[in-house]
Amino acid sequence: MAPSRIRQFKAQAQMFKALAHPGRLLMVDELSRGERCVCELAELLGVEMPTASRHLAQLKHAGIVEDDKRGAQVFYRLVTPCVMNFFQCVASVKNPSPA
Repeated sequence: MAPSRIRQFKAQAQMFKALAHPGRLLMVDELSRGERCVCELAELLGVEMPTASRHLAQLKHAGIVEDDKRGAQVFYRLVTPCVMNFFQCVASVKNPSPA
């Protein structure tokens, strides 16, 4: 396989890994409606701000969100709105019945 394709698939896998947590999915869904500060996202998840910040750092590292520091607060916004198309695709898949 060509090195450029390997890099592409590694980047895509990193994005999937960043989305592979219910809290981060909830954050991305909330950010699809507009930017939010870390404090709002922490409250939404019912977690402490450091926990929310760690989740957001993973999303940022994957290129899904970006941040903007304003004084003591940090605001995040979704930079890959196409990820919401993926959410719709996943939601349309029926869960397999338990074995």
